[in-house]
Amino acid sequence: MTPPPAIEAHGLVKRYGEKRALDGVDLDVARGAVCALLGPNGAGKTTAVRVLTTLTLPDAGTARVAGHDVVADPVAVRRRLGLAAQDATVDELLTGHENLVMIGELHHLGRKHAKARATELLEQFSLTDAAGKLAKEYSGGMRRRLDLAATLVAEPEVLFLDEPTTGLDPRARNELWDVLDQLVAGGATLLLTTQYLEEADRLADDIVVVDHGRVIARGDARSLKRQVGGDQLRVIVARRDDVGEVARIVERVVGAAPVVDPGARSVVAAAVEADGAGADGDGAGRGVTALGALADALGEAGIAVEDLGLAQPTLDDVFLTLTGKPAEDQSADGAADPSVPVAEEAAR
Repeated sequence: MTPPPAIEAHGLVKRYGEKRALDGVDLDVARGAVCALLGPNGAGKTTAVRVLTTLTLPDAGTARVAGHDVVADPVAVRRRLGLAAQDATVDELLTGHENLVMIGELHHLGRKHAKARATELLEQFSLTDAAGKLAKEYSGGMRRRLDLAATLVAEPEVLFLDEPTTGLDPRARNELWDVLDQLVAGGATLLLTTQYLEEADRLADDIVVVDHGRVIARGDARSLKRQVGGDQLRVIVARRDDVGEVARIVERVVGAAPVVDPGARSVVAAAVEADGAGADGDGAGRGVTALGALADALGEAGIAVEDLGLAQPTLDDVFLTLTGKPAEDQSADGAADPSVPVAEEAAR
């Protein structure tokens, strides 16, 4: 028998005055999977996390985490989840080890067990050498790892990460991604919100795109990219004088007008064959077939190329198409979700 999802929600609605922060959200995350909630600021991502972690009551709809209803049995839900919010929750005046021991005792682990668990987590998160340092002396990446370690003290079944790498430099972000990979390999279920498209692409099995409180798309990174459009043929010629001829060849081969950038010596076109059908009649294999045909045509014409390849649309393309704004329009400073009132945000 297939086990129930670790997270499931149906028709979640949350209103703040006239604004619907959540407007009928449906969601399910399989046990051991990683799901990313992706969307612009104010889309409802943080509100969804707050409802699922029992910090906010929904106005309508139902949700269950680890098999327990978030409204009817919130205590049981809290015992089975870990939450790493956008702001670090560790005590700056305690050492890394003291922070984790304190949290373990709050979870009634007992002093001896709490110390052993703290030592184990510090080693797992590569913080053993900094165990005796005050948290205020940690770098941003170290503090984020300590914060994540704190959510794992009680070994939760489900982990919620709200903007887990916001504000980290690329190196610290990659280190945290490696830690999350280890958690997933150990069977953890993760739901994360993120404003970094490459983070969703890198970590998530399933990506849910939300906007204005609604789910507007869902799938893995590859399927979402295919919703925007098929593969693209990209050619960069060795000589700028050949760009016009290559554009004519590309249009003849794929049956679609290409986008030409003479300055970059590039020609790009959707990988659609002239007859409009792929190798199996439904579009599959179009890209590979078109790439081969184009390579042959360019060879016959004696045109030298620097690069010839097949590429998918990026998640940036997906985001722009689905939400109407590029990802760069999102806040890069980890600002709180505007769908959460100031009073609630302060209490987080």
